[in-house]
Amino acid sequence: MFGSLTEKFQQMFSGLTGKKTLTEDNISDAVREVRLALLDADVNYSVASNFVKKVKEKALGDAVIKSVSPGQQFIKLVHEELVALMGADESPLEIKGVPHVILLCGLQGSGKTTQCAKLAAYLQKKYPGKRTLLAACDLQRPAAVEQLKKLAAQIDVSVFSIEGEKNPIRVAKEALQKARSGGFDTLIVDTAGRLHVDEDLMAQLVEIKAVVEPHEILFVASAATGQDAVKTAVEFDKHVQISGTILTMLDGTARAGAAISIREVTNRPLKFEGIGEKIDDIQPFNPKSMADRILGMGDVINFVRIAQENFSEEESKSLEKKILKAAFTYDDYLKQMAMVKRMGSFKSLLKMIPGMSGLGEMNFDEKEFNKIEAMITSMTMAERVEKVELVPSRRRRIAQGSGTTIDDVNRMVKGFKKLKQFCKEMPGLKNQMKKGNKDLFGGKMPFGGKMPWDS
Repeated sequence: MFGSLTEKFQQMFSGLTGKKTLTEDNISDAVREVRLALLDADVNYSVASNFVKKVKEKALGDAVIKSVSPGQQFIKLVHEELVALMGADESPLEIKGVPHVILLCGLQGSGKTTQCAKLAAYLQKKYPGKRTLLAACDLQRPAAVEQLKKLAAQIDVSVFSIEGEKNPIRVAKEALQKARSGGFDTLIVDTAGRLHVDEDLMAQLVEIKAVVEPHEILFVASAATGQDAVKTAVEFDKHVQISGTILTMLDGTARAGAAISIREVTNRPLKFEGIGEKIDDIQPFNPKSMADRILGMGDVINFVRIAQENFSEEESKSLEKKILKAAFTYDDYLKQMAMVKRMGSFKSLLKMIPGMSGLGEMNFDEKEFNKIEAMITSMTMAERVEKVELVPSRRRRIAQGSGTTIDDVNRMVKGFKKLKQFCKEMPGLKNQMKKGNKDLFGGKMPFGGKMPWDS
């Protein structure tokens, strides 16, 4: 979603690379560009103005570090201020009370019902063994209750609803009673979308709040609505005192303004961000991670988080040893591919690695992974662990068993050997990275710009 803003920032930073030092003139030019980029990204006007003012003051007040270029210094300042603007640290849910009640509110179409299920999925993963109940209190939108039930069924979570009921206040009240009597640890209340100018519906929301006495009131804002999301959040806060925001549709083409502005304007933290359509596509909002993505620095924080969720420590250490020694086999390769698949698409993972975000836009055919998987699973165990040589007759058998061609098998074998060679050269690449190379491969993709299975 940050393509245009990221591109403008990088163009501006590259304009400082030829400068020997930061001066008042080039700082003024740079902050002017920052301000224009933020406004173009739909960042709140006063937020953008205050931001560039702080950056300029710090830039003029900073002593020049001889070992760091002016561009790098300015990037560091902008990054620090972006992090501070968006809250500095993560603001996790504070689970307390039994049941812990979370109320979701917002405009119609912002994704509240979906976020209820996503939040339940997140809590299941974070607190295994804890039980969550969803309250279907969106009685305005046709089929909202059925949508919630279908989403909940995917993650085996209970939904409380009253057939034919028109009063969401009654549903909320009885859902709380059910959560208490049924031994549920968390109650998540889905409410109907409403405009803040609709006095009757806002009064209804205030009543629901009084009935369930929520520990958290999360405003669900669509990043696609830009500054309107920020203004609406302020109005909802006046009525029900929200405790934080869930920002949705960050995987779309929104211009980043809401993500940057909403915390500063509402003085309420961003708690979560929706990053896709799948039910587990939700993650805690991390200001440093967001600043990294805005400036095109990847997303190491969430990459590590995803890896920790999908890799055991033993798996990681065992694989790391084999990779460093270039001693891994086809069987290890197969296991690694399975682990990477659990983490998400290859393209999405590439975007999270610093210096590799551009590669995520390339046209990788992920079906090639399936083809490699089929070829390896067609091998005997002796072939997988490289105890026997893959002579032509064995390669023909592997091709027939996997539904591929002998050329496909030859390419895979050749690519696997190249991958091993690449791993042998890893210590040298690490030294290059320490010297400040542009990206992981010194400006080039490994294997001459091809993937390991290409010839």
